[in-house]
This record gives sequence, C-alpha cells and structure tokens, in this order.
Amino acid sequence: MKSNKEYYAIYSRKSRFTGKGESIENQIEMCKQYLIMKLDIDEDCFLVYEDEGFSGKSLERPMFKKMMKDAEIKNFKAIVVYRLDRISRNIGDFATLIEQLRKNNTDFISIKENFDTSSPMGRAMMYIASVFSQLERETIAERIRDNMHELAKTGRWLGGITPTGYASTSVKKTTIDGKSKKTCHLTFVQDEIETVRVMADLFLKYNSLTQTEKYLIQHNYKTKHGNLFSRFAVRNIISNPVYMIADQDAYNYFKENGAFIYKDER
Repeated sequence: MKSNKEYYAIYSRKSRFTGKGESIENQIEMCKQYLIMKLDIDEDCFLVYEDEGFSGKSLERPMFKKMMKDAEIKNFKAIVVYRLDRISRNIGDFATLIEQLRKNNTDFISIKENFDTSSPMGRAMMYIASVFSQLERETIAERIRDNMHELAKTGRWLGGITPTGYASTSVKKTTIDGKSKKTCHLTFVQDEIETVRVMADLFLKYNSLTQTEKYLIQHNYKTKHGNLFSRFAVRNIISNPVYMIADQDAYNYFKENGAFIYKDER
C-alpha cells in the first residue's frame, strides 16, 4: 500500500571515481540544495540512489533499477538528477524512462538544465536536449573511429595491451613544419615470438586449447608477465590477427566478415 507522504528520489551516477568535479557526493548535495531552496522540500523526504563506476550508455545499473522498482511502490513526487546524462545518453532509453514515470505520475527534474516534466514545455525541451546529447556522443565516437582508421593506415600501433611477442617502440619524427611528432610501432621480442610460434604449432597439432595449455605448463613456458599460460590466454593469442601474414587470404577473410579494410594500392 502506498504511503501518503511524497518522496523525492535523488539519482547520481559517475563512470569512475575521480574525487573531483561532478562526484557522486557533489551531485547529491546540489540536488538536495535545489529541492530545499527552490521547492522548499524537507530533507527527510529525500531518497538517494547512487551508481558509481557505471556508464550512461545503458540503464543496466543496480541502484537505477532499484529506484525504478521503488517508484512503482513508493509515492515518488519526482526523480531528481544533477544533469540529464546522469540518467542516460541514449534517446530511446530516455523516452522509455519518461513514459514509465508518466504512468507512475512521477515527474523528472534535471537541475543543471532546469528541466521539469511537470509542464508540457519542460517535457519538450528535455526530449530536444537528450536528442542533442546523443548526437554529440555519436559524433565524438565517429570522429575517434575515423581518426583511428587513418592512423592505422600508417602502420602505427594505436595503443592498448601490447601483444605477446611484441614491444611498443616509440619513434620520433620531424614534420615538414619542423615540429616533433611521436609515433609507436610494434617490434619483435624474439623469445616471446618463438613462444607464440610454438603455441600455434601445438594447437595445429592437437586442435585443443587444453592440450596446448598442458604442454606449455609442463615445459615451463611463461607469459609476458612471467605467469604460466592458461587456455584462455592461449585462445586470445592464437585468435589475435596481429600474428597473421597480410596476404590475400587474410584480406579475403576479413572482407567476408565485414571488417573495415585499408588496402594500400601502391
């Protein structure tokens, strides 16, 4: 049975802890101050839900899901956030959320953008803002992807965990305007690449990750970090395209599987 008391749910989210800026604590405090100063709400009417270490790409977050379940039971007057993207950066998810809240007679307030779904104009402006928020996120992702493709054409190592058998070597180049530019390339680590060759031969012989793992452990082969190989590490290595010969067979394979391919026609 629902209580007659009206509660305001404060929701805060941050992808990772940094201890500064829009921290979980800062978001909550600003939402509280907004409710106290602007709406004259008593603090004992606040229910706080926090998700730290979760992305805004989807709504699959434990405290967010708990809040939405509680919204069906408790008499939430509104859900309050510091900013729209604390809830979601996806317009589809956001539209579904607002519709669900409407069915529960629960308003949605974003204090940074000063949006409140209790009015038709507030709802319209919130949808517009969420559309542009998603557009910005997708534009940035596309720009980064295009930039990585262009860098890959030069044969550079684009970063990440350096594969077994290789080292990331920094190379400084001087551009035509005299500026110094640093790039990274993969170079062989001879003893490690020999281990990879042994591993590939073993897998072709046994056609078994477990048998390959067993042989490597029995003969004391070690990973880049000095650990014994597991079958999962073996699988990751033998399925990594960095070890492939860049020939026509490789090109055909990736093309058939829809991969982005740059083919130097020089």
